[in-house]
Amino acid sequence: VVTSSGRRKIAAHSSVLASASPVLETILERRLQRVRESGKGGRAVVRIRGVTDDVAAAFVRLLYAGSRGPSSSVRSRNQTNNENHSEQLLVLAHAYRVPWLKRWCQEAIGSRLTPGTVVDALQLADLCDAPQLHLRCMRLLAKEFRAVERTEAWRFLRDNDPWQELDVLRRLHDADMRRRKWRRKRAEQKVYVELSDAMDILRHICTEGCTEVGPVGQAPAKSPCPAYATCRGLQLLIRHFSRCKSRATCPRCQRMWQLLRLHAALCRVPDGHCNTPLCTQFKLKEQQKEAMSASVAAKAGDGRWGLLV
Repeated sequence: VVTSSGRRKIAAHSSVLASASPVLETILERRLQRVRESGKGGRAVVRIRGVTDDVAAAFVRLLYAGSRGPSSSVRSRNQTNNENHSEQLLVLAHAYRVPWLKRWCQEAIGSRLTPGTVVDALQLADLCDAPQLHLRCMRLLAKEFRAVERTEAWRFLRDNDPWQELDVLRRLHDADMRRRKWRRKRAEQKVYVELSDAMDILRHICTEGCTEVGPVGQAPAKSPCPAYATCRGLQLLIRHFSRCKSRATCPRCQRMWQLLRLHAALCRVPDGHCNTPLCTQFKLKEQQKEAMSASVAAKAGDGRWGLLV
């Protein structure tokens, strides 16, 4: 193996290099074929260009280490040098298709990322098709963008490659929108769970009764139910609703109206057999609306949960 300067030659076994890299395997097959055809004997020569002599030697040494890679030889004196050359080693691992070395280089570069180096690392990740490194760079950019904007690397990018700058800003915007959407979905899911629990508890109160409120003509149960913390809040709301004189304007009564309406929309008990108050009346009112405008009612039915939330 001859380095780009030509001053250093590294003896290596063709079988080891070929087994570590399919690109080197193809190159060696052609070179060895030429050696055999010449009839003069000798060794095949592989040139590693574009990197320093030390990096080329480290690359060959790592190919001999195999898929165990540098991480299995942390105590080696060459470990620090390998990490210092990880950017150039990533280029070689990409060019010669050595996946395990490529993964290690991405991890080594990503562990040393700073606001001052993240722009160069991001460009390197794009050139070498390194998704793991690209992801870590975007995370640091999103977290420390104010600091990155003040670096010389970002100013150079802005002045010389506006398309790359625009692409980075677009990705940061998309990531921020996804984060906001995810938070909104989580908040909605939490509300849906609370509404589902409220429906179960309302059915429990109106069917079995619990401590303070029970079905008509039946004494409420004396022992609290397992979900008593939520159940008591709904019982207090029902008691307020039954005594309030201004239900049309009272916020608490409006909340109770919504819960009763939601129960009626989900109730599958035949008319007249449900113990929940106003269930039958809400069902009749909904049927009248559907009869008047089927298309509008269908849209309202699809958005019922969102409307009530």
